[in-house]
This record gives sequence, structure tokens and C-alpha cells, in this order.
Amino acid sequence: MDKIYIEDLEVYAFHGVNEEEKRMGQKFLISVELFLDLSQAGKSDDLTKTVNYGQLCCDIEEEFKNEKYDLIEKSAEEIAKYILLNYDLPQRVKVIVKKPWAPIGKPIKYAAVEVDRAWHKAYIAVGSNLGSKEENIKQAINKINESGLTKVTKQSNIYETAPVGYLDQDNFFNGVFEVKTLLEPRELMKLLLKIEKDLKRERIIKWGPRTMDLDIILYDDCVTNFEEAIIPHPRMHERMFVLEPLCDIAPYLMHPVLNKRIYQLKEELKGK
Repeated sequence: MDKIYIEDLEVYAFHGVNEEEKRMGQKFLISVELFLDLSQAGKSDDLTKTVNYGQLCCDIEEEFKNEKYDLIEKSAEEIAKYILLNYDLPQRVKVIVKKPWAPIGKPIKYAAVEVDRAWHKAYIAVGSNLGSKEENIKQAINKINESGLTKVTKQSNIYETAPVGYLDQDNFFNGVFEVKTLLEPRELMKLLLKIEKDLKRERIIKWGPRTMDLDIILYDDCVTNFEEAIIPHPRMHERMFVLEPLCDIAPYLMHPVLNKRIYQLKEELKGK
């Protein structure tokens, strides 16, 4: 992937654990490495197809001076998040914050931290069979978008499907969202559980009726081994109510364990 570099942008700011650092301030050096596609800018010579690094420097300086943090780790994290949330083209960013006047009483050139952050792509299965099902799904989309670090980028058609497991309940409305997120899998799962709770989901009967069900089915090419979020979802390839809507938005996506495309898994399940 192509890159844009900014090296050692000098900013006078007020970060530090010591009270004197927050009161008197000091010099920081900020370097940024943006990962993005510059092919259209190279072909068109059009500034709108790239990142205006002059404007970016001004934005970084303003954001860096906006708060007072104890740790440069926190300041770097916030700069990386700011760039990814406010600039459309970068898919990944590295941020280095150097502290040349670090009050450690030793002759060093600087102390520094580096963070590397990127957008991740995930697919979330949604289901509802209580209350206003369609309205529940719309509210789930709104709450995901309002979370700040996750955005719905595609939505499948909604399908009415019969319940599985516990049959004495109403049909479901099912679909799949594609999202881009700055959250790691466990953090994303925590967000989805909170949204379920906000939409009044109650866990009384296994596979029973619910206002909202949100499951991470895929996250990049990730294969997790922790209980909170098993990815890929272990039963997604057995569920037509997942594969059919997923095929609407990502038919050629590769399952990272089964090594088959989503449309192939759908056709195989149809043939059973």
C-alpha cells in the first residue's frame, strides 16, 4: 500500500505525569505514516484524491493541544484515532510521539512511543422476532453508527426465517451488516452486547425469542481462540439465514477456516 509521511512535526503542548509539565508545557515531535491508495492522485494530479498534508499538520497540532494527558501513549492513541475518523482515505496509520525534554535526569535524545492502528472490516449477523422487528434492526444500525468507532458500510436485504432450536416462537427478521471498526474483536463484541441490552434483549430461553441478536460472524481474516467472541462464528456455514444475507453483500468473501467463498457455502447448504 502507498504511504504519506510526516516526520517530526514540532508541537508545544502540556502533556505529562508531573504537574510542572502540564503547567509549563514542553516540546513534542510527532511523526505520522499514512497507509492509503495514491494511484488516483498520481494519475489525476488532483489534491482531492489524496490527503492534504499541510491541513493534516494543522489538524494534528490542534488535536494534540486540545487536551492534557499524563501519558504520551494516550496522546498517540488519540492522534491515530482522530486521523482515521476524520480522514476518509487512510486505512491504517502509524503515529510516533517523541518527548525530547522528558524529565528523567539522563542524557537521552528523546523518549517516544509508537502506535499502529487500522480500520478493520467485520460482518455482523442481526436477528429480531419480538416487537417491531424492522424498527429494532434500524435502531441497531443507528446505535452502531452512534458508537463513534464503528460504522455500518453495507446492509443486506432482510429475510423472514423460521426459528431454529426453540420452535415455539415467532419468525425472525434476519440480515447481515458489513462494518468498518477501530475496535478489536472483544471490544466489538462488548459493544454489540450493550446494544442488545439497550434494545431490551432478555436471555431467558436458549435460542428463544429476542428483540435483538447481534453476532460477529467474520472479522478480517481473524481466527480467534477466546470464548467471548469465537470468530469465524462456528455455526455460520450451517445457517441459511446467515449465508443468504451475507451473499447479498459479500458473495466472494473467503471463509478463513473452511477456505471456501460464501456463495459456495450457501450452495453446499442448499444441496443438503
